[in-house]
Amino acid sequence: MKKLRRPILASLGALLAGACSPARMLNAVAPSEGVTTRTDLAYAPGPRHGVDIYAPAEARNAPVVVFFYGGSWANGSRSLYRFLGAALAAQGVVCMVPDYRLYPEIRSPAFLEDAAAATAWAHANAAEHGGDPGKILLMGHSAGAQMAVMLGLNPAWLGAHGLHPARHLKGVIGLSGPYDFLPLQTPRLRDIFGPEDTWPASQPINFVSPGAPPMFLGNGADDAIVLPRNTTRLAEKLRAAGNVVEAEIYPGVGHAPLIGAFAGPLGFIAPVRRDVLRFITQRSAA
Repeated sequence: MKKLRRPILASLGALLAGACSPARMLNAVAPSEGVTTRTDLAYAPGPRHGVDIYAPAEARNAPVVVFFYGGSWANGSRSLYRFLGAALAAQGVVCMVPDYRLYPEIRSPAFLEDAAAATAWAHANAAEHGGDPGKILLMGHSAGAQMAVMLGLNPAWLGAHGLHPARHLKGVIGLSGPYDFLPLQTPRLRDIFGPEDTWPASQPINFVSPGAPPMFLGNGADDAIVLPRNTTRLAEKLRAAGNVVEAEIYPGVGHAPLIGAFAGPLGFIAPVRRDVLRFITQRSAA
C-alpha cells in the first residue's frame, strides 16, 4: 500500500496544483444527497465578493464554517471547493466559501479586510441558511489559513465590524498555513506584503495572546510549500499563552493532498476530515 500511496499522492498534488480540471474531478464526486447549495450570493459589492453556501437539508441551528481557500494570495476561486463545502454539509455543518480580492489587483492587507467582511456577513446571515450565529468557526488552507488564523488572533480585523474573535468565534481551523514565514524570500511576496518594516504585521504568530479562540492546526509532514514548523511553532506559542490548541502533523502528506483529503474517495490520504469534524462538533457544543 505504501508503494502505491506515494505515486497517488504525487499525482494528486500535481492535479490540485493545476487548479480547474482536478477541482472539477473532486467536485464531481462531492455528496449531493441531503445537501442544499446556494451560489453567487454577495457579502459585499464587487466581483470578488461572492460567496457559495453548502448546508444540510433543512438545517437548523447548525455550526457554521467560513472557509478561506489558498493560492498564495494570488490565485483561487470559491467554485473549486464544492467538494469541501459539500463534505462538511453532509455531516451537519453549514459551510460558506467566499471569494476575496487577489494580488496583483490588491496588496496586503486587503484580503484580510475581505475575510473580515465575509465573516461579519456570515454572522449576520447564518440563521437564514440554517446556521447558528453563535456557532461560527473560521477555517482556511494555505494562504487562507493565514487569513483565518489572523482574524482569530488580531481583534482589529473583526473589531472593524463590531465583532470580537473571543466572543464571536467558536474556533479556528488552520490547515497547511503560513503563520511564521519571515523573511519574505520571493519578489512576489515582498510586493504583496509591502515594505520590510510592515512584514511583522503579516505574521499571525506575532499576535498570540491569552484568550484566543480554540484552534485546530494541521499540516502534512511532507509539505515542502509551507513547512510544518509553521504549525508547530504557532501551537507552542498558543499553549504557552494558555490557549486551547490541537496540532496534527500527518505523516507522508504534502501541501495540496491535505485539503484534497476532504473529498470522499481521497479520505485515505489523512484523517483530517474526521479530525476537523470532531473539532467543530466539540467546539460548537462548548
